[in-house]
Amino acid sequence: MSGSARPIWQERFPHACDWDAPIGTGTVPQLLAAPVADTPDAKAFVFRSHELSYGEFDALVALLAGGLIADGVKPGDRVALLLPNTLWHPIAFFATARCGATVVHLSALDAPRELEHKLKVSKPVRLVTTNLPGFLPNALKLLEGGLVPRLLVGEDGRWGVSETAPLPVPEHGDVAKLDALMLAEPPPSWPIVTPDDLMLLQFTGGTTGLPKAAMLTHGNLVAAVNIYRLWSDGERLEPGAQKVICVLPLFHIYALTTVLLRHIRDGNTILLRQRFDVDGVLADIEEKRATVFPGVPTMWIAVLNHPGVANVDFSSLRSSISGGAPMPFEVQSRLEGILGKRVHGGWGMTEIAPAGARVPGDAALRPGLIGVPLPGITMKIVSLEPERDDFPPGEIGEIAIRGPNVFKGYLDDPEGTAEVFHGGWFLTGDLGRMDENGLFDIVDRRKNMIISSGFNVYPVAIESAIYEHPSVQEVVVIGIDDAYRGQAAKAFVKLKAGREPFTLDELLVFLKDRLGRHEMPRALEFRDSLPRSAAGKLLAKVLVAEEQQKQAAKDTAA
Repeated sequence: MSGSARPIWQERFPHACDWDAPIGTGTVPQLLAAPVADTPDAKAFVFRSHELSYGEFDALVALLAGGLIADGVKPGDRVALLLPNTLWHPIAFFATARCGATVVHLSALDAPRELEHKLKVSKPVRLVTTNLPGFLPNALKLLEGGLVPRLLVGEDGRWGVSETAPLPVPEHGDVAKLDALMLAEPPPSWPIVTPDDLMLLQFTGGTTGLPKAAMLTHGNLVAAVNIYRLWSDGERLEPGAQKVICVLPLFHIYALTTVLLRHIRDGNTILLRQRFDVDGVLADIEEKRATVFPGVPTMWIAVLNHPGVANVDFSSLRSSISGGAPMPFEVQSRLEGILGKRVHGGWGMTEIAPAGARVPGDAALRPGLIGVPLPGITMKIVSLEPERDDFPPGEIGEIAIRGPNVFKGYLDDPEGTAEVFHGGWFLTGDLGRMDENGLFDIVDRRKNMIISSGFNVYPVAIESAIYEHPSVQEVVVIGIDDAYRGQAAKAFVKLKAGREPFTLDELLVFLKDRLGRHEMPRALEFRDSLPRSAAGKLLAKVLVAEEQQKQAAKDTAA
């Protein structure tokens, strides 16, 4: 994508958005300031039985920001959040931003080793959590282990009755309640925050090794929000008129940017839910008349398999979105038949906050399609060789991207940062191709690619074919050692309720006309459940680690 020529996707899809509109920049506090100034009485959040207007939400943010400053938090400090979906999350996120400090996102699903690693890397001055059983005990262990100097606890009961009984907050010199902090006098003025300031340390899952902390600035996040707002193809999302279901975890970049920050900026109502429950989501759509539902494929599969889904009234939905992982083509086709509308898809990743590509509404769907770059973003396909030569349409290579949303690098890891940048382009690690219309396809992750008998085999292609089997609910394909081929594909399958297992030979017969001989799986294993991340993404790396352990045990025994 060099030179001054207009990118082909702008020529082929001119209607998708205003391609020439400038990408606005700014800071995270400014995202909230806009709806507070314009519509302070509009409803910002619904959580359990609690509702907050934009004016009320902004007041709580100011109180907590003042409390954090009084507690010693300074511009440039880091504040870690170990929170579920609760109103404490957006309050703490925006309060930290107003202090000029940096948010460090942690996941409650992280193993103790992962939490320790993230805190050692990020070195936060405060850890914010809530007093639910899945959070407070872990946070206290981190405090007692010396991994954070002070713990701040938001009491869950402030927002109404939870399904889980909260725990008492212990009396401890290094533990404080957020409500107590919010009684402090506000500062005479707020710290000055600029678009270049570091706003977020967001850890990437990765496929191997320990997570790395991606450094995202205020400008990166605001640019991503404005990039999403410019895309208007077939959605007609009038600002201030939307009800958005938020069951995606807010500590994940997908929910943070595309749900929280984007819809705060638009002054919409966020129906915040602590966890995904298919009955609750369907009630939000039918009864609360939700207009936007961003999910991940596993959530949409649960909706698709819900008894009586064919009788659900989905007419309020203006935008149905699937992200976080590829949507199996067969699943999407069935789902759109029930919804009566397109399920919008695309692609992104933590390092790009996560704005990357969207599928235009008039593009013909096909497996692996991620669409065209969003406005303000440029993408291309490059070779895997050190020279990183540009590839023409149709050639498979690595997707490279540049834009105002691209992160600044990995914290304290100049070598790792240098490895993923080449000539100003971020090398995503995703293998893909671009067609003659400027539409991009994801083939697989570079690290997931299986080399079998000298052929490149892509697990996503095999998974898409297996998803067409009528008995399969979920599938993950990984590469395993094979004495003859070097590597071979193994499929892990979760069956639909009431379906009987099938043999590998029966599966191969089913796949005969769907895959090439070199792509055929050579092993099959059924599981009652498959590992997934907090965002609902199926985790191949867990299964890879299990297979590596099995192989190591065999090698030792031999």
